[in-house]
Amino acid sequence: MTHSSKGTALITGASTGIGAIYAERLVRRGYDLILVARNAQRLNDLAGRLTSATGRAVKVIAADLNDKAGLSAVEKTLRDDDSISMLVNNAGIGSVASVLQDNVDEMEAMISLNITALTRLTYAIAPRFVARGTGTIVNISSAVAIAVENLNGVYSASKSYVLSFGHALQRDLANKGVRIQTVLPAATATEFWDVAGYAPQKTSQSTMSAENLVDAALAGLDMGELVTIPSLHDNNEWLDWEKARRAISSSFSNAKPAPRYALTANINV
Repeated sequence: MTHSSKGTALITGASTGIGAIYAERLVRRGYDLILVARNAQRLNDLAGRLTSATGRAVKVIAADLNDKAGLSAVEKTLRDDDSISMLVNNAGIGSVASVLQDNVDEMEAMISLNITALTRLTYAIAPRFVARGTGTIVNISSAVAIAVENLNGVYSASKSYVLSFGHALQRDLANKGVRIQTVLPAATATEFWDVAGYAPQKTSQSTMSAENLVDAALAGLDMGELVTIPSLHDNNEWLDWEKARRAISSSFSNAKPAPRYALTANINV
């Protein structure tokens, strides 16, 4: 066992699934850990196993990130703990239901966790990383950030936010020594599908294991990828899509409407 450290990685949604695998992989890479989730028993069990196996320091914060007090406690930790060198924003919930089937209060809770909590935690740590000139933020988005029609619309939109937010973070922070990686998992075998309401997806032949997902994401981080899509075999498809997105952006700055709208030149608004 080694006690040299790469600092502390704070991981949200760390009690099961993708978050728990990140904990296992990062602790073996030499990170101490702060594990955040609602289920204190699962967190303590995981922390005990990891500390026993590696000798590393593993702390837990049992907090509901949809609760203001819980979220504030994690924000305070990010602002105050000088050892934190990585934030993994993994916590999130989803749905497969349409707008006609889902409860709007549940959708608001999804927005709060998938967007608001992720944003606040990023804002809490980013100034610390910039002041230090180093740090890593990993935001877990989803393939439905691009394939937006595949699942619930609010869920897809929330993950599109994470992807867009990551691009802006890269613009603002990359030249200040902060690494930003946005990970877009496709179907992954976790409890997500039980909560979302489509458990059979966990055992589909097209569903990736959480272990393979995280290992690929960490390999992408090592390679310096800004956006990692573990299930996309031809990465040129992503690069071409991204190039086209950026190219069309340069065509938006026109004072006059496009000719296809056939507006009279003298119309005043």
